[in-house]
Amino acid sequence: MNLEKLEVEKLGIEEIKSGIGQGFFSANELIVETYKKIKSEDRKVSAFISLTEDEAIRRAKEIDKLKNYPSMAGVPVVVKDNILIKDTKTTAASRILEYFRAPYNATVIKKMEKAGAIVVGKGNMDEFAMGGSTENSAFFPTKNPLDLSKVPGGSSGGPAAAVAAGMVPVALGSDTGGSIRQPASFCGVVGFKPSYGRVSRHGLMAMSSSLDQIGPFARSVKDARVVFDVIKGSDPKDATSLEIEEKESKKKSFRLGIPKEYFVEGVEDEVVSEVRKVIRKIEKKGIEVEKVSLPHTEYALACYQIIMSCEVSANMARYDGIRYGLEVERPEAESIEETYLKNRGLFGDEVKRRIILGTFALSSGYYEAYYMRAEKVRELIRRDFEEVFEKVDAIVTPTSPILPFNIGEKIEDPLAMYLADMLTVPANLAGLPAISIPCKNEGLPVGLQVMGERFEDENLLTIAEEIEKII
Repeated sequence: MNLEKLEVEKLGIEEIKSGIGQGFFSANELIVETYKKIKSEDRKVSAFISLTEDEAIRRAKEIDKLKNYPSMAGVPVVVKDNILIKDTKTTAASRILEYFRAPYNATVIKKMEKAGAIVVGKGNMDEFAMGGSTENSAFFPTKNPLDLSKVPGGSSGGPAAAVAAGMVPVALGSDTGGSIRQPASFCGVVGFKPSYGRVSRHGLMAMSSSLDQIGPFARSVKDARVVFDVIKGSDPKDATSLEIEEKESKKKSFRLGIPKEYFVEGVEDEVVSEVRKVIRKIEKKGIEVEKVSLPHTEYALACYQIIMSCEVSANMARYDGIRYGLEVERPEAESIEETYLKNRGLFGDEVKRRIILGTFALSSGYYEAYYMRAEKVRELIRRDFEEVFEKVDAIVTPTSPILPFNIGEKIEDPLAMYLADMLTVPANLAGLPAISIPCKNEGLPVGLQVMGERFEDENLLTIAEEIEKII
C-alpha cells in the first residue's frame, strides 16, 4: 500500500495509525501529502490563517523514529487560531493580534502532541470567536467546501471547512454558543462540545469564560471520541476543569427525548423535515422516543446574549495595546485615553458591538436588571434539563434552525446572525455535552444535535455512534 493508491481525504485516525504502524506509509509521507492537499484545496476554501509546515515535518520525522506509536501518531490536525501554540502566530483572526506569537502551549496542544498528533496549521475564525459565519475574520472569509457560495458557519468555520474539504481528518475548535456544532452542521461533519469543565481551557483566548469549551471536529463520532479521550481531564492551570470518574454504561438500550421547543417558528421546514426523518428511522430500530418539554428554552438566546456580552466586555479589556495586542504608534504627549481609543479601534465591528452591549449591561443601575436576571434564567434552564434527564438518556434536536446561507447575506443583520444560535446556546448555558452529526447526504447539509446529561460525555458519544449507524 502507498499514498498514491490511498484516498488521503478519507483516512481516519485508526487507518492512519495502522498505516504508519504497519509500514504502508510514514508519518512524513502523510504530512507531505497532506500539505499537497491543503495547498490545492485551500485556494478555493480559505480555511487556514497560517501553516506550520516546517514544524509539522520535523514532528513527523520524530514520530517515524518511534518504536511504539501513541493513539494519534502522525494524525494531521488543524487548530482554531484562538488556541495557543508556542512560538506560533496566534491571531484570533484579529488585527490587534496580527503579529502575536504565543509564548506557551495550551494544555490541549500539549496533550495532542503527546498523543502523536501533528498540527499542520491554524484555522480561520470569526474575530475572537464572535460570529456565526467566519465572515467576521479580520483577514478574509472562509467558504463552505460543499458550496463555495455559502458560509461554513462559525465561529470555528476554518477548522470545520478543513475537515469537510478532506484536508485533515480532525480539528480542534472552541464552542461558546454553538461555534463547533453550527459549523459542523453547515459543513456536514461531526462536531462535539464536551461538558463544561471536561477539557482544560488553559491556553484558549477567553471570550466568555463560563461558556467557552474546546472540542473536536471529525468525519465520524468514533474519531471525535479518540480526540476527546486525548484532551479531556483536569488541569491545575484551569480551576474550572474537572477529573470525572468514568462510569461504564451497563444500559443495553436508551431513551431519547424530543423537545417541542426546538421545532418552532424560525426553524426552516427542510431542517425540521430532515431531522424528523432521522427520528422515524430511530423509532423503527426499536429505540424509545418520547416528547419532552424544556419550557425556558424561549429565553435562552436572550439570556446567553447578556451573559456572553458581559463576559466579553471583561475579557477584551486586556487588549489595550500596552500589555496585550498591537500598539499603535502615537506621539509622546498623547493621553492614555487616546491611546486606548486608537488601539481598540483595531477591533472589528462585531467585537466592538459585544463589548459595548456588555459594558452597558454591567454598568451601575443595570447590573441587576440584566446580568443578575440572566443568571437566574440560566439556572431555570439548567433545572429544565435536569428534570428531562430523569426521564431520558439524551435529547435529539436540529443543530441549526437554518441551512447554510450565502456569503454576505446576513453580515449586515446582526440579529439574524444571533438567531442562528437559538438551538445551540442552551447546552452552553447548562454546561452540557452536545454533538452535531450530519443527517443529510445530498444538497445542503443538515445537522442533528444530540445533547446529554452533564459530565456523561462518554454515554453521549456511545448514543451518538448508535444514531450515526442508523443515519
